[in-house]
Amino acid sequence: MVVTAADTIKRTISGTIVTWNEQGNTSVGPTVFASDSIEMKPVKLLLEHDRTRPIGKMVAHEVTKNGIVATFKIANTMAGEDALIEATEGLRDGFSVGAQINEWVNNKGVMQITSATLDEVSLVTDPAIDSARVSEVAASENEAPKEDSAPATAEEDKPTEGEQVSDTTVPAPADETVEAAKVEAAAPRPAFFTAPRLEFTKAKYLENSVRAKVLNDDAARQYVMAADDTTTNNAGLIPTRQLTEIINPLSNADRPAVDSISSGVLPDAGMSFEIPKLTAVPAVAEVAEEGAIGETGMTNEFLSVSVKKYAGGQEFSVELLDRSSPAFFDELVRQMEFAYAKATDVAVIAGLVAGGTDGGNRTLDASGFLDFVSDASVSVYKNTLGTATNILVSPEQWGNIMNLADGGRPIYQNLIGPSNQGGGLSGQSVRGNVLGLNLRVARNLATAAPTGDNSIVIINPDSYTWYESSRFRLETNVVATGQIKVAYYGYGALATKVGAGAYRWMVA
Repeated sequence: MVVTAADTIKRTISGTIVTWNEQGNTSVGPTVFASDSIEMKPVKLLLEHDRTRPIGKMVAHEVTKNGIVATFKIANTMAGEDALIEATEGLRDGFSVGAQINEWVNNKGVMQITSATLDEVSLVTDPAIDSARVSEVAASENEAPKEDSAPATAEEDKPTEGEQVSDTTVPAPADETVEAAKVEAAAPRPAFFTAPRLEFTKAKYLENSVRAKVLNDDAARQYVMAADDTTTNNAGLIPTRQLTEIINPLSNADRPAVDSISSGVLPDAGMSFEIPKLTAVPAVAEVAEEGAIGETGMTNEFLSVSVKKYAGGQEFSVELLDRSSPAFFDELVRQMEFAYAKATDVAVIAGLVAGGTDGGNRTLDASGFLDFVSDASVSVYKNTLGTATNILVSPEQWGNIMNLADGGRPIYQNLIGPSNQGGGLSGQSVRGNVLGLNLRVARNLATAAPTGDNSIVIINPDSYTWYESSRFRLETNVVATGQIKVAYYGYGALATKVGAGAYRWMVA
């Protein structure tokens, strides 16, 4: 017999795996890949940087002026099939590269990589570089089988003139047998068998038990056997799987306070540094002809800024590192980065509260909030000769501002129409705009009294500067126990250049 099988087209995923000069948040902090900074080589495509879960390999790549575009052949496995579906549906459509860093520079707290070697590429849910996305998916499809010949017509079955016809049954032509075999071979076959669903209740179980024992009912006996074959009364060998995803409602990489002030590069040495600050400026006045010119000297002092270390660590056994999932160490470093972000943001908030101006007793209603913003704008400009551009609020005050209304209409929520021009906020806008100020929601602001003192701070970013080093990772071995200590740390310094550049909310 001749059997014809369906053709399978290529199974590929294509897209941009890295974009040059676009900042992303990686396991080592803010990172940028410079143009042509990655040395390419054939690598595997992994799921979420888990080396135990390869799903394909790179078959082509192109280095462009914008980044690197690559194509991956996906394995014909269940995991590969899931990856194709997830990429098509936009559920897991991001690319993330794993690279060996060879050369890099620190550019205002951002690691700018100038030379690296590609180690692997992963298909991820949330890529570090947002533009690294899947652009094309070619999944497997089956073509319909082609028929080699058309069925015989009634005219063709008629006997020719002079042909002898027998009363015996005429066997089917050979080509019909072949055609039947083709159709049967090409017909789809189920990959899994699903048992019929049965409703298990105490009443039905008792009824079927009686029928099976007294009436010798075979259907009732099958029901009882199925009921006694569940995980409740027959545990069997059912392992409990542990996923590699981590639930973390406690910390993330956001630093709203740090983002609300200016930033600078930390000096390369010393645990303190100084910034010159003017205390008196030259004066100019009208002078009569042949009159004496007065003299006012320019004087200055030095603002001393202390450098602080922010560090955290964990100690674990070498067995945990060697025998657990390879994703353990990557996740540990990522969670340490989150903790570092939280600690440094808390430090900046403390500096803003300590140096800022007391805004007086306030009540948060529509007119009270307008008064606070206008008073803050005047105070900041008079004392710093700069304008307030940013506003930090606690989550609770964020909700209160969204609730401010005029005649039942929300004042600061995104609405269509010219009647609401005060700004734009919604339940998804932890960054928004209110009265021309860039709003950021800070979870670590006024945690003791979320709607009380210091729960809103308006800032001139030039009045406060956060100086920061790159983050470092230190690993040491404990010889006596064979354990491993990992420390994650960095250095930062907050310079309060003009304290009045922050204006703080105080309750009535």
